[in-house]
Amino acid sequence: MSTQKFKIALCQMKVVDDKSANLANAKKFIMDSIEKGNPDLIVLPEFFNCPMGLQYVEKYAEEETNSETLNHISALAKSTEKYIVAGSLPIKEKTADDKINYYNSAYVFNRKGEIIARHNKVHLFDIDIPGKITFMESKVLSSGNNFTSFETEYCNIGIGICYDIRFPEYAQVLKKEKNIDMLIYPAAFNTITGPLHWDLLMRSRALDNNVHIAMCSPARNTENPQGYQCHGFSTVYDPMAKSLATTSFEEDIVITEIDLQKNRDIEMQIPTWKQKRNDMYRITNNQK
Repeated sequence: MSTQKFKIALCQMKVVDDKSANLANAKKFIMDSIEKGNPDLIVLPEFFNCPMGLQYVEKYAEEETNSETLNHISALAKSTEKYIVAGSLPIKEKTADDKINYYNSAYVFNRKGEIIARHNKVHLFDIDIPGKITFMESKVLSSGNNFTSFETEYCNIGIGICYDIRFPEYAQVLKKEKNIDMLIYPAAFNTITGPLHWDLLMRSRALDNNVHIAMCSPARNTENPQGYQCHGFSTVYDPMAKSLATTSFEEDIVITEIDLQKNRDIEMQIPTWKQKRNDMYRITNNQK
């Protein structure tokens, strides 16, 4: 790759129970990020067009081929000539027997407004912490089955969604097979799991794979205390697990420069990928 540096923006926007308002807010954040720092790549959070909560999936789900949300972001990517990672949104698909499957899907648009990647959340968030939080995505959502990445003139970039970051093998396959230099996770950790593991997981995946990591959260909706409360703290880490830019839980835009020379430096200084004992264990993709 000829270009070693590029800018990324994470749009930590508040999400409400109003699709039109959310799409207008997404546009505002995209345009504000360009005015603030003119990034090359702009990231929206998980479930940016509807609130987090399984009760909203069916109400807000769209078909890919007739999606108000995707058409909206496509037009913005084309008019601004920016790469946009459209966080995630609920997508519905009919099966051969006319049943409907729902997916938590992230889409990536190139500078022409074309979809160049789609990631269906692979690992569904089924957890039960007694007295604190119970959340069972598998009751409503279907899981994806693909390792997702996309190419830019800067580098190859992997995509996961939220809970996917807890599974190191997913990131390792992308590193091994797609030679990624960055991982992006639109994510909506809550106020229980966020303080516990948000930064730890980002730092771990950065070090595991010698890559930059970005996680983009929705802002916390404190006006609706009964609703799902997002952790916030959208952050970018470099391959040495150093925080490059972060924020708190309120609406904000995080902008920073990605210097790919840092990837090359750690690959030489702490060359874990060259030192892996492939004679003892292997990272494999069984879908081949």
